[in-house]
Amino acid sequence: MASTSTKFSTLPPKDKAAILSITGLAVLVRLYKIWQPSSVVFDEVHFGGFASKYIKGRYFMDVHPPLAKLLITLAGYLAGYDGNFDFKDIGKDYIEEGVPYVAMRLLPATLGVLVIPLSFLTLKAYGCASLTASLGALLVLFENALTTQSRFILLDSPLVFFTALTAYAWSNFQNQPAFQSSWYWYLFLTGLSLGATVSVKWVGLFTIAWVGVTTISGLWQLLGDLSVTPKQYAKHFFWRAVFLIVVPVIFYMLMFGIHFICLVNPGDGDGFMSSEFQATLNNKKMADTPADVAFGSHITIRHWNTQGGYLHSHDHLYPGGSKQQQITLYPHKDDNNLWLVENITEVEVEARALPPVYLKDGDVIKLQHVKTYRRLHSHDVRPPVTEADWQNEVSAYGYKGFAGDANDNFRIEILESKSKPGKAQEHVRAIETKFRLIHTVTGCALFSHKVKLPSWAFEQQEVTCSKQGTLPNSIWYIEYNEHPTIPADAEKVNYPKVGFFKKFAELQKVMWETNAGLIAAHNWDSRPEAWPYLRRGINFWIKDHRQVYLVGNLFVWWLSTAGLVIYALFKIMTILRWQRGYNDYSLPSVQAFSGKVGTNVVAWALHYFPFYLMKRQLFLHHYLPALYFAILAVVVSWDLFCKNVLRQKAITTVATIGLLAIALYIFVTLSPLAYAEPWTKDECENARLMKHWDFDCNTFPTDMSSYDASSIANVSSVNGSIVSESSPFQSPDDVSGEEVPPRDEL
Repeated sequence: MASTSTKFSTLPPKDKAAILSITGLAVLVRLYKIWQPSSVVFDEVHFGGFASKYIKGRYFMDVHPPLAKLLITLAGYLAGYDGNFDFKDIGKDYIEEGVPYVAMRLLPATLGVLVIPLSFLTLKAYGCASLTASLGALLVLFENALTTQSRFILLDSPLVFFTALTAYAWSNFQNQPAFQSSWYWYLFLTGLSLGATVSVKWVGLFTIAWVGVTTISGLWQLLGDLSVTPKQYAKHFFWRAVFLIVVPVIFYMLMFGIHFICLVNPGDGDGFMSSEFQATLNNKKMADTPADVAFGSHITIRHWNTQGGYLHSHDHLYPGGSKQQQITLYPHKDDNNLWLVENITEVEVEARALPPVYLKDGDVIKLQHVKTYRRLHSHDVRPPVTEADWQNEVSAYGYKGFAGDANDNFRIEILESKSKPGKAQEHVRAIETKFRLIHTVTGCALFSHKVKLPSWAFEQQEVTCSKQGTLPNSIWYIEYNEHPTIPADAEKVNYPKVGFFKKFAELQKVMWETNAGLIAAHNWDSRPEAWPYLRRGINFWIKDHRQVYLVGNLFVWWLSTAGLVIYALFKIMTILRWQRGYNDYSLPSVQAFSGKVGTNVVAWALHYFPFYLMKRQLFLHHYLPALYFAILAVVVSWDLFCKNVLRQKAITTVATIGLLAIALYIFVTLSPLAYAEPWTKDECENARLMKHWDFDCNTFPTDMSSYDASSIANVSSVNGSIVSESSPFQSPDDVSGEEVPPRDEL
């Protein structure tokens, strides 16, 4: 096989001129007034905020891998950003705070520009003529959703770029002679691009699946090629495994290594992580604590299952139920987490003064809150949020000097299977012993779960006493332990040191669980069945009679969807004809259509259909990688149609220009929604090509004279934010990790 690499340096002069011209046009289109709007737009709330936390080194939790966020942070840092802007609200002004937001937006915008030449080169690798390759690149360029998404501090432009880079590398790899330097290079570039794609968003797993499916298909064909020796086949298999599995895995893990290096300080996301994980952060490292816990000890108690929050109380009462003092689970260290362990027959002074008597399985204790002198208490009253019959309220009850009552009594039940083997299974030891606290009167177990209390409890986590709760949610352990009579040289314990691999594995688990938990309805969500025909978009920003609304180019979307339908009908027809004895696949044109178009249809399907299995919030921008492959598929189909049906160059040129003209017209018609440009109400209504498109035309004035000089000069003059407690402009990717209070986020 002769090499047919589509590197820029190997292109003929005509193609070089075309790609340079198209790229120059892409710079103008994608970077046009990129400073506009000059206030926070949509998910810049989060991804700009993450850049601030990277610069400050404050740990956060996000459902997406770190690569794109690290690149955005680097762009801001090089532009002098100090991390002091909080990106808290949509519409918050950048210019007044001196934020280098343009530099940060330039990162995704530049990657968006680079997608255009990659589209051209990929189509050339599929054997397309220069005219149709140019058409494909321009259809990607004049796609409104891709343009809008690339202009802001968001993750989807980097995602589409690395997806496009993978398609470019993989299509070129398949054109190279085996085991030549170019073969190795494009195989390595494919693996590197796969690693980068999945390091931006887990949607990159669909790209990996596509390359994996085509790799298996290719290896199967090689197995049937008798000219390939077993040694050569083993070599094919080995190098594909190295570059398509090992390289992406190493790259992905390397990004998390950089992520951990940057985030060394406690932050609003560390509450999502285990106690061992948190202990690796600055100021979270815990001093060694005495191992054996005794009556009279001051202790902190942590929940074992829900990211290790502390058993907590504060001087605030439940507004209903018993109206006694609140008990919650709180993720941060605080004086209100401190409890005194009392024997049921002794008072506070006696417990602290007597020689230590160590806690063992079956001991009945009282827990007195050190700051308020009230004791942990439960009774047959329903909890404030989870009003189930099998759940009882837990409160803090009493006052200083009060001996308490029987409802303060809890029995220790050591769980040997969860505790460290040895001493920790025999008596209570800090960190090492896992136990339940059983209420002696009602028989319920102290319990917590991922249910937030209302604002009157600062949205901290609910603690109840459960008669039927799951075991993991009723497991506790002691972290801090102090007793005045325990000798200074007594045995001490601490969390085991956590290395990179354990931190990496834990974070993947937390990301997965958090992502799966995003099931709440959102004003701008949509389901996969609505994406191919562009039923609705997403409102990004409204201010000063201007609007940013994510919506695609209707012609490009419908054309690409029509191409997919035509391919499906073609496959059905050829299969039926094959059953009748016709050998259509012997024709080169049919082979080309089935192979070159088919690989992009498979890529589209693998980037689209998995979303039907997801119950979490979904949005139009999740379709963009699939859209990219649908555009490639329809352009390759058009190229084959022109070569095998139209044939005449003049007709082909006119028809291609006609397609492009329609796409350009739709792009220009909807462009004010991408660029936040002045618009009138009538122009807005005329641009509503689908009745379900729900951008707000009442935002715009009846005539352009309403845009005075000051509002045109500064799009984001501070008139007040669009964001309010009931704002429809909530962001869909809000998993910042902020717990107290929480911020309320593929």
